[in-house]
This record gives sequence, C-alpha cells and structure tokens, in this order.
Amino acid sequence: MNATESEEREYLEEIKEKLELAIRRVDDAVKQFSDELRQKKQYIHEHQSGMDDADMVAAGQSINRMAFTGEAAVSRKRKLIKLGQSPYFGRIDFVTSGKVKSPVYIGVHSFLDERQRLNLIYDWRAPIASMFYDFELGEASYTTPSGTIQGTIELKRQYKIRDGRMEFMIENGVNIHDDVLQRELAKSSDDKMKNIVATIQRDQNAVIRNETAPVMVIQGVAGSGKTSIALHRIAFLLYRYRESIAAKDILIISPNKVFADYISNVLPELGEEHIPEMGMEELAADLLDNRYTFQTFSDQVSALLEKHDLAFIERIRFKSSFDFLSKLNQYLIHIENNYFTVSEIKVGKTVVPRSLVLERFKAYHRVPILKRFALVAEDIRAHVRGAAGRKLTGQEKATIGEAIPRMFKFHQVLDLYRDFYRWIGRPELFRIDHPMTMEYADVFALIYLRLRLEGITTYDQVKHLLVDEMQDYTPVQYAVLSRLFLCRKTILGDVSQTVNPYSASSAETIERVFPQADVVKLYRSYRSTVEITAFAQRITPNPDLIPLERHGPEPIVAHYNSQNEELEAIKELITAFQRSGNNSLGIICKTQRQAARAYEVLQAPNVHLLTSESRSFQEGIIITTAHVAKGLEFDAVIVPFASAHNYKTEVDKSMLYVACTRAMHELTLTYSGAVTTFLSA
Repeated sequence: MNATESEEREYLEEIKEKLELAIRRVDDAVKQFSDELRQKKQYIHEHQSGMDDADMVAAGQSINRMAFTGEAAVSRKRKLIKLGQSPYFGRIDFVTSGKVKSPVYIGVHSFLDERQRLNLIYDWRAPIASMFYDFELGEASYTTPSGTIQGTIELKRQYKIRDGRMEFMIENGVNIHDDVLQRELAKSSDDKMKNIVATIQRDQNAVIRNETAPVMVIQGVAGSGKTSIALHRIAFLLYRYRESIAAKDILIISPNKVFADYISNVLPELGEEHIPEMGMEELAADLLDNRYTFQTFSDQVSALLEKHDLAFIERIRFKSSFDFLSKLNQYLIHIENNYFTVSEIKVGKTVVPRSLVLERFKAYHRVPILKRFALVAEDIRAHVRGAAGRKLTGQEKATIGEAIPRMFKFHQVLDLYRDFYRWIGRPELFRIDHPMTMEYADVFALIYLRLRLEGITTYDQVKHLLVDEMQDYTPVQYAVLSRLFLCRKTILGDVSQTVNPYSASSAETIERVFPQADVVKLYRSYRSTVEITAFAQRITPNPDLIPLERHGPEPIVAHYNSQNEELEAIKELITAFQRSGNNSLGIICKTQRQAARAYEVLQAPNVHLLTSESRSFQEGIIITTAHVAKGLEFDAVIVPFASAHNYKTEVDKSMLYVACTRAMHELTLTYSGAVTTFLSA
C-alpha cells in the first residue's frame, strides 16, 4: 500500500470517529428531548384543572415543537449512520486564485464538524460538487447563487467504501468515472434500483441540475439510466428548493405498482422521503368520479397480443393521433356556435327576449359550457325581478333554471362524446360494451371533453410532475395532464420501448403539446453488454445507440422440438442460475397466459410470478410479461417461445425488444417450430 493510500485510510478512520461522535451527540439530544417531553406531559396532566385555554394552547404548541425537533434529530441520526457505512465516494482538490488548496470530499449527504464550523463532506447536490461530474484535472468552475467561481482542479480521486471499509481508490486518470462505472455495472442486480451518485456522467449531470426548464423531456435508449436520472433530478430539486418544495408536493405517474416498488428505494437512499405515485388508470378513475368502468392500458395491450383485430387497432391508432386532438378542439368550437338554440322565456307577464339570453350566454365565454347555464339563469332571474318589480316565486325561479339547459342539445358529456364521432362521420370508431365498459383509448378523450365542458379542479398541490414511460401516452393524455398539472414537469421514455406501437409518442410528439419543453436525448446505454445490445439492435435498430464497452457471452437462441421440451430446458437453466452467484433472473413471456403456464411448470422455491396486479418486486427468479418487466433489469434473461408463430405482429416485435433489453449480463431465447422472423434478419 502506498503512502497516499495509507493517508486516505487514516483520514477515513478519522471521519468515522467524528461521525460516531456526532451520532452519540444526536442520541443524547434525542434522550433529552424525550425526557423533557415526558416532564411537560406530566406537568399538564397534573395541572390541567388550573390551566386556561391560552395556557393549554401554548403547552400544546411547545409539545409539538419538541416532537418535531425530536423527529428531525432521528432523521439526522439515520443520515449519519448511512454516512458511517460509506462517508464519501469522491474527492477534488480545488484551488481558486490566491487561495489555499482544500480537499472537497463528496458523499450522499453533507457532514459538518460543528466544533470547527468546517464542512468535512459535501452533499453531491451542492454547487461545488458539480465539478466532480463536469470536469477532469485543470481549469474548472461552478455556479453559486452569487456568481461563478473559477479555479483549477489539482487532484481528483474516487473511492468505493462499503460497511466503513475502503475497497478501492482510483487516482485521477483521463476519465475517472469509466473505471468505477465498469466495476459497478459488472456487479449483479438485486431487488431494487440503486442510486448512481458515484457514477453520474457529465451529460446526465446537466439533466439532473437543470433548474430552468418548465418541462424537461428525456428521450433515452434502453439502459441509458433515464428513470434513475429523473429520480436524481427530483432529489436535486428537493435539495435546491428545500424552502418551497417537499417530497409530498411531487407526483410520479408510474406504469404499474411493481415498477413503483422497484424504484422506491432511490430517493430514501438519497436522504429524501418517499414520493407519492399513481398510475394513469387511478388518475382516470379519480377524474371520472368512478362513474364508468373502463379497460385498463394493460387490458388493451393484452387484447392486442391475444388477437389481431384490425378494427380495434384502427380505433386505437386514430385516437392516439394528433389529428384526433385537433378534431376534438374543432368539435368544441362547433358545439359553442351551433348547439345552443335560444328561445324567449315567459315568466308571468314578463317576456325575456332571445337577444338577452344569447348576450348573457356569450358573456360567460370563458366558463365551460355546461357550467354556464346556472350563471345565465341567475342573470335572467335578476332581469325579471327588475322588470316585474317584485320577488320571484319558487316556481318562477325553477322555470327559468330549467329553461336555459333545455336550449342546449345535450346535457351529458358521454352523449356529446358519442355525437363527436357522428359529427366527423365515423360513428363506428366509438364502441362501448355492455355493461358500459369503455375502451382504454376513449377514457382520456372523454376526460378531455369533460375538462373543457364542465371544468375539473386542477391538482394545485402538485409542484413537480414526473411522467415515466412517456411513449405509452397519447397526445390527448398529454393535453389532459397539461391542463390538470400547471407545475413543472419531467417526462421521460424511449419510443423504441413502446408496448403498443399503434399509440406510441416520441419526444417530438410531446413537444407539440409542450412547446416550451427542453428535450434531451441520451444515446449511451449502460445496462447490457455489447453482445446483448448488438442482438437487440437486430430486432429494433437504433443507429444512434452507443453501448458502453463491457463484454459478456453471446446471446443464445436455442431450438427445441416442443414447448414442453423448452420448459424442461428452462428448468435446467434455472438450476444453473442458482449456482451462478447472480441475484436476478427474468423469464419474460409475451402474454400473461404464457407466463402463467410457464409458472405452473417451473414452480420452485424463489420463483415468483409478476402480473400487472402485483404490488412489489422480488429478488430471485421472476416470471412475467414484457409489459410488466418494462423499466426493470435482471442479471440474466430467458425469453421462451420465441417462435414465428408467437412473435409475428408489430406489437409482438415491440415486446420482444423490451424483453431482450432487460438483460444485463446473459440472454437466452428458446423456441420450437420456426424461429421468429424478427431474429432471422
């Protein structure tokens, strides 16, 4: 061990001692708070009878304050214990003109030596820490609220510290990250997504620290770390704007509960609280007051995979287009101009002329149509009161209240939505099955009309919206999101990983709904080996994708005489996997039915079936569909039934691409009969 390394190890021990001391101090403080709290409660209990209301309120406030301080101390202790296991991962020695050189150690949280008022460890989100990601040795700068600080980086190091032990240390090379990145990526995956603070790349750092974009769209290839970057971006914004935004003010729209569970670790690991999340279907049920039953996105995809129904595809394709959104907007203008047929109203001896009714209706042009009638009726009542010079009877008020809506052609949003298809001359594009089950493609179009015709309260409490798997949402869904959530947004996805090619949205499509968006494209893929990436490229080519140079075995495509033989072979692969030292194996099927069948045959300890109803992601061997596996990753992946008979449509091809790109180190496909044409290319 060289002198430098032994110095670094000594320094690590010093820091650990200081952390221990800080933990002991927090413990003492917590003990003191709980003793005081107990005494205070005891005092109130004994003197209750002699205390007036003001005393009681003051005592209550003082108890709340103590409890809050106690909670803050407990949360601080959690952070200190985490730092004790891995205090920092990087160091830069930064010199500004005429200043002494001081080392800047960078970790997941900051740590202050309170006695000396000295920052021993900087939070990775602190302005000075950005240089670790953005610069190599030589001239460097960082931006602070008071301006840019220029200087020179004279030293740069990276460490891997686990359970308080330094596993390795790398001296500044050409690009220090690559070495650590390779080591991190070669490791096996487990049951949760990790934080990537030690290996954030320069292009990723720019996305994470972007403070100006009202809408940020991240289009990234499979394995480019989109979701991870988006979560780190949220952690950064929570740190940067901690006075005005908290974890509870952010909402993640996630594709399913399994994915939500899979990413649930990242923010707590970065010292932030858990963030609320919901799926598009939950949002829809909420917005339709649970009045309608409707097909879910998962049901829609299953229906496309089970049977190739051309009329169904046509309905989806039309309702996922920009043209559809434009036609809905034209229809709204048509309603405004043609569906309100005005007639005069007689109340006793008073006649309200048509011109007055129309003038009041037009005066409220900013109010959604179905909300205007009550306002117009109120104005007409006032007019009649004035003309007759007396109060109106209950019956007269009711006559006016009923007369106005009667002048409008429809009263229910669903009737107007059905009428829209008659108006465009395509009534066959709207189908509602009995009992009243709506197709998924209609759900957000109906919500959009409802928003425009009735108005719905917006989600004002949400201060940042994160939308993952952006390619799975359509222009009309984005139009709804843009009206409901007036806050900043981070939207991310990959158009190659759509599970429904008939309704896929690219970054360009989304830009049409959010013209103010900053679009970032990430082409470097970190997940899979070069061999797996090249294999997936044959299914869905993306000439821009750059794989990271990490090698592994060539993917295997194995032929068997029957599906039963395939499943027997997979049993053997499972046994081999259990001896391999890897943590996670994904067996990824095309449909839920196929996954259920494979699960029946392959049942063993540690084998789990994941469906779109599942709530959590488990370690070990997972059997699931490509639709549910999207966004997840596994050390090894097996794709059964990769035959020409099973994978033949555009949707099938998308599923096959998603399945293959889940693999980090090993990929095996099995088939019987002829192999799918998507692989014979």
